[in-house]
Amino acid sequence: MQPDLELVRIGETESFKAWEHGYPFHTVRWHFHPEYELHLVCATSGRYFIGDFIGQFAPGNLVLVGPNLPHNWVSEVDDEAIVPLRSRVMQFTEDFVTRTVACFPELVDARKLFERSKAGVLFSSGTSARVAELMRRIVPANGTERIALFLGIVAALEQDRDAQTLTSQQYLPDPSGFMSTGINEVLAHINDNLTETLDEETLAQLAGVTPSTLSRSFRRHTGQSLTKYVNRLRVTLACQLLMSSDFATITDVCYASGFNNVSNFNRQFLALRGVTPTQFRRLLLENKNIEEAA
Repeated sequence: MQPDLELVRIGETESFKAWEHGYPFHTVRWHFHPEYELHLVCATSGRYFIGDFIGQFAPGNLVLVGPNLPHNWVSEVDDEAIVPLRSRVMQFTEDFVTRTVACFPELVDARKLFERSKAGVLFSSGTSARVAELMRRIVPANGTERIALFLGIVAALEQDRDAQTLTSQQYLPDPSGFMSTGINEVLAHINDNLTETLDEETLAQLAGVTPSTLSRSFRRHTGQSLTKYVNRLRVTLACQLLMSSDFATITDVCYASGFNNVSNFNRQFLALRGVTPTQFRRLLLENKNIEEAA
């Protein structure tokens, strides 16, 4: 079975992405992405898949997955179960790693760890315990604290002499092969053309299927409809733009993030973020003023 492409959107004001999610969640499926991923299981147990490796996981399972290495964690829970916090995740690009190591020669040993992660690396329980607290703190952190926590996490990982490589030496992920599947071509097209008009018929032609088949396949692969998926990505982009000073008005942000009218933009933003774009910007400003006054 071919893995699905996950689109990882790292904000313009961020060097890396740090977040958490519950269960079920749309990324809980067999998937890959060009970014590195550090994945910590906070709750549930089950079976996990990294390339051609299959193992059992429990809370504290900490794995570094390299670029384009397919992976998935499948929790063994009742079908109707809802877990508020299943995992904490950090994702960052190869370019970020290269530039960071170039700036800090002391990270040369960490570079070896990132190379090793292309086969997946499972860390010891001792390292997991150290990193768990840092990952809890890094999700809401900002500014220099965020960078300091990232470096602390890398230091802990790099010092783990009991870390285990997961995939076999013969396993080589083939992202070009993964991308040849219709649904992944559609996902990549959406990512590259997020602010343009995206209609189901054109995307179905790209995937080589009918619109109804695409609709069913898209929901099966992403856990949501095409419209909801695109709106979620556009609202995420809008949040990044609202945090920038380059866009003076809400209307500017609306059209720059791919929406074609302000009322729909406000409605979708409110549904996904719990506040309107205007309220979101005001809260950002209030937070900035508090930080400056501190």
